Amino acid sequence: RLLETDSKSLRSVNGSRRNSGSSLVSSSSASSNLSHLEEDSWILWGRIVNEWEDVRKKKEKQVKELVRKGIPHHFRAIVWQLLCSAQSMPIKDQYSELLKMTSPCEKLIRRDIARTYPEHDFFKEKDSLGQEVLFNVMKAYSLVDREVGYCQGSAFIVGLLLMQMPEEEAFCVFVKLMQDYRLRELFKPSMAELGLCMYQFECMIQLYVHFQSQSFHTSMYASSWFLTIFLTTFPLPIATRIFDIFMSEGLEIVFRVGLALLQMNQAELLQLDMEGMLQ
Repeated sequence: RLLETDSKSLRSVNGSRRNSGSSLVSSSSASSNLSHLEEDSWILWGRIVNEWEDVRKKKEKQVKELVRKGIPHHFRAIVWQLLCSAQSMPIKDQYSELLKMTSPCEKLIRRDIARTYPEHDFFKEKDSLGQEVLFNVMKAYSLVDREVGYCQGSAFIVGLLLMQMPEEEAFCVFVKLMQDYRLRELFKPSMAELGLCMYQFECMIQLYVHFQSQSFHTSMYASSWFLTIFLTTFPLPIATRIFDIFMSEGLEIVFRVGLALLQMNQAELLQLDMEGMLQ
């Protein structure tokens, strides 16, 4: 059924198919079906990337559905840039100059670099390439946005971008996310926007009365959900899928996933005190 659903979705975006008379789902083995589906998915995403402006205007709903199914790994770098319109930003030309400057946030950034994805091969070694490019992007951003400077949590977002693309592109995407996806407001020193998100989230949850009775405040568990888009909560493959949707639909996905987590665990949470719920 999943294969059939996927094949319908692929056909709806792709229009006429190469083999219009045949279904993607045949009587052959499941692995064969999957390989055909992956091949079709690659062809489809290749077309979407090549005809991006036209596809986004005319088939926005289908693209949204495809993003929810997951962007193929090798297309993530370019698709994320396209989704946030970061592929041709003038600020990219300033990047090398920014790296020659000194930022007042450098000590803070250096301190946190080792705590960012400490188990990931790209970042775990001291003075590794991963740690160096992560430092570069964080430093460059702290210089172009001195009001925000550097804020803990943002390095996880930049780190994920660096797993997909070179540092100049990661810098441009991060600038776009900060400007257009509410992230800059979340990371401002006052963190007023984070407080607003906490309030909005509280208004949505059925467990709020129980949480209140246990002095279990939303900021105790949900702050990192918003500040890192679940990158410190879930295993990386799942968090990356959520990030796909964040790139397409914005901060609403954090509310949706957060509510789903609480609903799935509601019965257990109602039996626990604050200490139990924190764990």
